[in-house]
Amino acid sequence: MAQRPVVTVLRLELDAGEAEALACALELNADLVLLDERRAREIAQRLGLRFIGLLGVLIEAQRQRRLPRVRPVLDSLRQKAGFWMTDALYQRVIAAAGE
Repeated sequence: MAQRPVVTVLRLELDAGEAEALACALELNADLVLLDERRAREIAQRLGLRFIGLLGVLIEAQRQRRLPRVRPVLDSLRQKAGFWMTDALYQRVIAAAGE
């Protein structure tokens, strides 16, 4: 990867996966990068990268009729995968999905 020095610098603030994802997005001139962690999003914004999180992907999939309902997926993420989100965020996602 040509962005190895970028990864090294990003590792000062991020974990390895997030650093690699941002470096790769820069190298590929990506239109969008998938990020959930707040710190990674802040750095992506500083770097001029557009990002979306998993919850945003679910809402978009539901809007495009690729996912019938968001709520069951959210419930499964919380209960089975240990995906953490506040109750307020859960309600905002449900509302954004029109459920």
